[in-house]
Amino acid sequence: MNDKIKQVAYVGFAAKGAVYAITGILAFLAAFNLGGQKAGKFQVIEFLEKQPFGNVLLGALGLGLISYALWRFVQSIQDPENMGSDGKAMVKRISFFISGLIYLALGIFAIVDIFYEPNSGSGSSSSFLSGDIRTYAFIGIGAALAGKGLYQFIKVYKGNFLKKFNLSSLSNATRRKFIKNMGYIGLIARGIMTSIIAYFFLKAGFNLAGSDSSEMKGTSEAFQFIQQNSSGPWLMGVVAAGLVCYGVYMFTMARYRQFDD
Repeated sequence: MNDKIKQVAYVGFAAKGAVYAITGILAFLAAFNLGGQKAGKFQVIEFLEKQPFGNVLLGALGLGLISYALWRFVQSIQDPENMGSDGKAMVKRISFFISGLIYLALGIFAIVDIFYEPNSGSGSSSSFLSGDIRTYAFIGIGAALAGKGLYQFIKVYKGNFLKKFNLSSLSNATRRKFIKNMGYIGLIARGIMTSIIAYFFLKAGFNLAGSDSSEMKGTSEAFQFIQQNSSGPWLMGVVAAGLVCYGVYMFTMARYRQFDD
């Protein structure tokens, strides 16, 4: 595989890791009333914007997320890892392309946010969907997210995500164990969050229990759901810590991920 493509992938892994790590840290702090907030990806961008040298941080994050999007597009279109073109492989490659679109939008948003001053009187961003189109869109998104959540648990069960690291080439046993633990814990936490968000979309799409399908819900609302449906802050804190682990897992991808040449 071309070394430039590898570098783009590594930068993308690190940027994705930063998003998830910050999301988890903010939510963990919020769970125990230590500051923080129940944040989604866009809230992470807003958080970074308020920090010292916020524009520099946003620029770096935006370029990193665009790099990750490019890697997903390369995976989907060029198939550098030879997944093939059978049914299972095509589902993966299509999902990579969709993931690329999402992270491309997020990266562009981060960069545009450096220069953009929002109007205080702006209206709701969800008005572009209405009626049956909104219903079908929410059901479709919910079903796709449900499949993605299930896929995270399947990856944990099979453990085949570890093949990406070629752990046998790492002589340090502690490092191998660390990568395994971060991967398992992180993927479980991500599966939980994705499944909850899928539930929100499906509930809105089918308009169950008087749900309001005019509002898109994401990570921050998923944390709110966990907090409201548990006996205290502990469950939310555990899931938030799991997302931090997923962020760390992505950092290990940036450092130790192996590619077949």
